[in-house]
Parts: sequence; structure tokens; C-alpha cells
Amino acid sequence: MLQDIRENAQGTIAKIIIGLLIVSLSIWGMDAIVGGFSGEPEVATVNGEDITEREFLRVVQMESQRQLSRMETPDPSMLNEDQIRTDVLDALIQEQVLIQDANAQGLELNDEDIDSLITQMPQFQVDGNFNRDRFVAAVRNMGMGIAEFREVMRKQYVVNQIRGGIVQSGLVAEKNAEQLLQIQNQTRSFRVLEIPASAVADTVSVTDADVERFYEENSGAFQQPERVDAAYITLSLGALTESIDVDDAELEAYYEQRAADLASEERRASHILIEEGSDADDTMELIQERLAAGESFADLAREYSIDTVSAEEGGDLGFAGRGIYAGAFEDALFDLEKGEISGPVRTSFGVHLIRLDDVRQSEVPSLDDMREELSRELAREQARERFAEIRAELADSAYAADDLAGPAEELGLEVREAVGITRDGGQAPFDHAGLVRQLFSGDVLEDGYNTELIDVGDNVSVVARVREYHQAAQMPLDEVQDQIRATLEQRKSREALAEKADAIIADLEAGVNAETMGEWAVYQAVPRNSSEAGPAIMQRVFSLARPGEDEPRFGKAVTAEVASVIALDEVADGEIAEAGEGAELNQLREFLASLEGQREYAAYQQFLRNRAEVERP
Repeated sequence: MLQDIRENAQGTIAKIIIGLLIVSLSIWGMDAIVGGFSGEPEVATVNGEDITEREFLRVVQMESQRQLSRMETPDPSMLNEDQIRTDVLDALIQEQVLIQDANAQGLELNDEDIDSLITQMPQFQVDGNFNRDRFVAAVRNMGMGIAEFREVMRKQYVVNQIRGGIVQSGLVAEKNAEQLLQIQNQTRSFRVLEIPASAVADTVSVTDADVERFYEENSGAFQQPERVDAAYITLSLGALTESIDVDDAELEAYYEQRAADLASEERRASHILIEEGSDADDTMELIQERLAAGESFADLAREYSIDTVSAEEGGDLGFAGRGIYAGAFEDALFDLEKGEISGPVRTSFGVHLIRLDDVRQSEVPSLDDMREELSRELAREQARERFAEIRAELADSAYAADDLAGPAEELGLEVREAVGITRDGGQAPFDHAGLVRQLFSGDVLEDGYNTELIDVGDNVSVVARVREYHQAAQMPLDEVQDQIRATLEQRKSREALAEKADAIIADLEAGVNAETMGEWAVYQAVPRNSSEAGPAIMQRVFSLARPGEDEPRFGKAVTAEVASVIALDEVADGEIAEAGEGAELNQLREFLASLEGQREYAAYQQFLRNRAEVERP
């Protein structure tokens, strides 16, 4: 087996292993780093072998980083640290069980095998050869030493051999795959008679007693969740910008600073463009000679230029400022004096001769015209600098303070209030999960501390504290009676529709002519994945037993708005392609075999886990 491993080190399994180590940390998502460091505090013992606190904390850190990397805007406050620690420990225990099983089966890699794997992995190669610098850098980026990485390779590779062997051994009977394909490709022909809710409206009645009884019998459904009222301070760049007054002296200085940028120069150019090629230099030299002899630039542009649009105008390109033309063209143009012609200039379009025809300067807008815009710009620049300073000060002062009034007064900020915040959140800024999680943490909810300063948006930070805690309580009947009444009306309407549908089905089964019942919608040879008749009807149609000859099978699909009586007339099994053409059957067979292999491997893991002796301090 190990010889096969060496020979296939660049194959699929090798790529999977290194991908697991670098990208997803492990085949279970977070257990890429394994231990074996004795003499350290342990977090669990599996069959007498320790999982060290060192490796546990490292994997917790790596899993936290992995989850942050998957966020559009990484926010550590959004992480559920308790859940991460629980999941990591469970995964490390499962991993240790599998490693021990691999060792018990005598599967191992020696140092030579490890070296062969590492040196042949494309991730560590440059120009097809192993590059030690790239290898070392990649390992260090994972927060590991070389020895640790080699140990990971040694253990994970043999574990994956067992996994691959079990998963790939999954089998499925040919007949089962054929039957499933026939069912999957099955079509059904049926008719549908719809009964609207209005047909039973006069039978639906909900009394106050019904509402009260439902309220008492389902009191648990009308619990107002625990909630808090909170005080909070918001620091935002936008509000800080609005609070800054820019004086005239600052504005004038800023205007003078920006004046050079506000002024713009435009240049009018003409050009002759020829194709790049082996004879381009000769052609360009001929054009330059004719220009020197006094021939018109415009006439030569019409004769030679492949830019047909400007050629018709004698090569004229009109006025343009910087940033319009390709870099080389622009550089040459803005180096010319009025009336001067450049030498050959090469761009991706070809080879140019450029003539500067005219230059014009735009006037700088007056300070009065620019006052409002420049004031906003200057205020925002000043606010950006102040924001970072105030944010740091607020974070420090709020951390040490017993309330928010002191930090708010010290920094000139406002303490606001929000009420009715549940663990699911509330109105902004308490629609931020990280802020809500801190608000309901033990330190804040029970011990009375302020939350940390949480960034809830771009340049918006919030610190909060609990003002009052409200336990979960049952909502009064008068607040929910309309909701209950609507629920009961829908339920009774559904029940009445179902009864009416059952009565119609009973009549049909007794031989009553279906045409007398109303207008039926007809559906012919409809496949399973069709949305033609609606999901509820399709689900019911394909759950009905096969009809007999000239004997439809009846069923119903009922909602609060409509009942659909279904008459299933015909079932046609899907066809299976002839031998050699059954790509769909082969794909299904492989899929089912893969599922079976994965199921067997999951059962194997669970078997090993159940047998293991696990101790947690």
C-alpha cells in the first residue's frame, strides 16, 4: 500500500490531504493539527492518549480564523466561541479515535514516505521542482513547525486510506438503481378539481370561547421572550463630520491646496496611426520625410492612418485631458509644444505620429462656488482623524466605567435608550448579532458591565449596557386574540374544505360521474419535477398508488384557501437506456454507491467512537 502511496503522491489523495491541511483544516472542518506532545495539560484523554491543551487552543484559533475568513465583513464579535470550542474538542476526539484505529491496523508512513509526498506536492514546487522556501513559508502560514506538519501528514494520510477504502467500497444492486431511475423519470396523467374557501365560508365560525380555549391550551405559544432595555452610545463618522465646523482660514488654505487639482488642462491632438509590423518603421520614416518636405499632416493622415474616423478629419482627435489616452500616447502628447510633432509612439493600437494643435486651460472655480463641497471634504478628513482617536478613548473609558454617562460626557456623546431587545435582536443598532450576543452575555447581563465597543457598520461603533431585564412572560389574551382568531378561522376553513373534498371523493369512488362535480383541469404525462400544477398537488399526485384499469385513484391536497381533488388516471414508468447508452443510469449507480460508502464510513466512525474510553477533566 505504501509503495502505491509513493507512486501516486501527485494524485487525487495527495491533493485532498494538502487541501485539507491548508484550506479546510481537516476532513471534518477543523481538526487539521494533531498532537502527541506529552507532559502538557490535557483537555481530554482518548483510550489513554492525551489531547493537549496546546493543540486544542491552536485548533480553536485556526477554526475562528477560518470562520472569520468566510464572513463578507470579518467581525470577531459574531463568533460563537463556546460552540467553536465544543465542536473543536469533539472533532479532535473523533480524529484521535481514527488515528488509533489506523495505528492498530498497522498503517503508517516512514520518514522516506513523508519526504516523497512533500517533495512531489505541486503546492510546494516552483517550475516543477520542490522549493524548500515555499514549503517552509506555507507551513509557517498554518501556524505550524516542520516537525508538526510532518506528523500531521503521517497521521492524516493513513486515516484517509481507511476512509477512502470504505467509501469506495460502497455497492448498490443494479436492479435497485434501475428501479429508482424508473421512478425518478416517471410521468403521471391526472385531473384536478378545485374547491375554493368561499364554498365553505358559511360553515366557518369562531367564537370568543373558542379563542379563549385555544389560548389556555396553547399558553406556551404565547410567551413573550426574555428581553432587555439598554442604554447605548453610538460613535459614527457621519455624525462626527456633521459636528465639525470648518473656519474660513482652514477653508481658504484647503482651497489653495486643492487649486492645482481643480485646474485642468486639455490638449487638442491630431495623429497618424499605422499598423505595427515589420515595415512599420519604414512607413513611419517615409511619412516623416514627406512631412519634412512640407506636405500636409492632414493629407498624410487621410492617406496612411488606419484610424478611419479621425483620418476623415485630417487626424483630428479633438480636445482631451489626462486619463483619456493610453499611457505612452498621453505622455508624448503632454510633452509636446503647440504645433510640434512627436516621433513614433507605440501603443497597443499601433504606431502613432502625434501633433499638438492647441492647449486650453479651464478656469479654477471660485471659493464661493466650491465652499459647500470643500467644507464637507475638509470636515470629513478632520472627522476621520478624530474618529480613530475618540474610538480608542471610548473603548478605554467604557471598559473601566460603571455606566455610560461618564464616557458620554467626557467625549461629548449622547446616551440613547432602546427597549424590548430579545436574543434575536431589535431595532438598529441591535440588529447586529455580535452586539446582541454581548448584551446577553453573563458579564453584561448578570454582572452589570458595559459591552465591548462593537463595530456595527462602516465607521459606526457602539457600546451598550443593560438598564433593565425582563423575564419571559405570557402575553395577555387581548394582545393575541386577533392572531388566535385568524389561526382558528384558517384551521376550520381547512377542515371544512377537507371534509368537502372527502365527500366528493366518496361520491366519485361510488361511481358518480366526475363531470357533474365541476370543471376539471387535465394534466397529461407530467414529470415528477414539473411545477405545472403547483408543489402541493404534485407531491400528492406522486404519492398516490397506481390506478387500476379504467379506475382512477383519488386523493386531495388542502390549504386554508383551496382544496384540490385529484384523480390519478395513468402512471408511466421512466425508460432506461440500452446497454452502452445508459449514462444516466451509470451516474445514478455511482451516486448511490457513493452514498452507501459514506453511510458505511459514518457508521464505522460511530462504532469506533462508541467503543472509545474518553475522559474530560
